[in-house]
Amino acid sequence: MNLINRIRIPLDIMMTLVSIVLMGGAYFFSADVVHEILGVILFVLWAVHITFNRRWYGALFRGKYDARRVMQTVINCSILVCVIFLMISGIILSGHIFAFLNIQGGLGFARVAHLLASHWYFLFMSLHIGLHVEMLAGKMKIPAKGISSIILRVVFILLSLYGIYAFIIRGIWRYLFLLQQFFFFDFERGYFLFALDYVSIIILFAMGIHYLSKLFNSIHNQNVA
Repeated sequence: MNLINRIRIPLDIMMTLVSIVLMGGAYFFSADVVHEILGVILFVLWAVHITFNRRWYGALFRGKYDARRVMQTVINCSILVCVIFLMISGIILSGHIFAFLNIQGGLGFARVAHLLASHWYFLFMSLHIGLHVEMLAGKMKIPAKGISSIILRVVFILLSLYGIYAFIIRGIWRYLFLLQQFFFFDFERGYFLFALDYVSIIILFAMGIHYLSKLFNSIHNQNVA
């Protein structure tokens, strides 16, 4: 169990980094096979993550559901659905790793499904991170009070505000509702700004769900009292 706890944070960081790179489509690398390899790696990392948290899934139909638990269940199950769609559509679209399957049909559906699932996955992943902010802060020994805490809060607030701009300028909302059915990579903004934009969007949604969760906990505690 101690080994698993030590692995959790590096695993989550690796999953987030791979997810951000994959959000850039195949534009980060000259060979499409790299995107496919990273996709398989992400799927394996998710399999490990789910294995580590199998008790949570085993308890889905047990116990009472308050607002926070409902929210957490919807987010986690939505991620799982997105991951499944990403893997299926990725296998259909594969021109290298899974080419031996010789899948001929469904390419149009797979492209749309991959674009849609990838952006909803990114959104739900950001929300998932936000639900575990306090746990992550504790494990990374980030102080809850003091000057350093205030500085971090200001930085996260500024990044969240920038995340609103990035969410709009990157057209994420268009992909989420299939208003744009092909992925566009803005080379003029470059790779650094791409990473900054997507990290800021993660922070935006993570911060939002974090404070919403705290509100739900506060309401729940008042009702219990």
